[in-house]
Amino acid sequence: MKDMVQAIPKTRALKKSASGFAAAFLSIAIVASEAQAQLLDTDGQKTVFGQRYVPGIWVDPDGCEHWVIDDGVEGFMTPHTDRNGIPVCRRGNLCGVVESDQMFATDSARINAAGRQRLKDFFEASSAASFVITGHTDSRASDAYNLALSKRRANAVASVAREVGANVSSVRGLGERQPRATNSTREGQAKNRRVEIVCQGEG
Repeated sequence: MKDMVQAIPKTRALKKSASGFAAAFLSIAIVASEAQAQLLDTDGQKTVFGQRYVPGIWVDPDGCEHWVIDDGVEGFMTPHTDRNGIPVCRRGNLCGVVESDQMFATDSARINAAGRQRLKDFFEASSAASFVITGHTDSRASDAYNLALSKRRANAVASVAREVGANVSSVRGLGERQPRATNSTREGQAKNRRVEIVCQGEG
């Protein structure tokens, strides 16, 4: 019987998202003029600013990037997302893929008994310090529905992980936004219905 959780060899570690872009971004400094810049207020009076802003990238504990100005001291921070609004995260090793069709009924986030046991075995055997769990769907329903379903399924997998004492650092639902196959065929849709498990800090 085909395993419901496909283990991914450590040697297939994913490339860090946008690492090249991050390196380039860190080397850029947007600097206000060293001379004081003069701006007009709505009342016509001049206000003088002499600030220097040097943006950088801060990586949160989940590995996701945020654009920061002044180290975020004044609250100038915003998530770094791609053009589709998906957070840019420096991922660890993709160490497992849950095939949704083998664990969940259609439109359900309840894991069957056999699936729960296989997940427990997977998390107990892993040497990872923590896990990022992300749900994905095909494109047949609305974007909002798919986002919600993928998040519920990811939470269901995370719940099993926590039952055996695994540390889950983040749970996400991306719906149909990151397909790994075409949605124009049944085979492709089945591949897109999945929950990915990323291992962080493997020993």
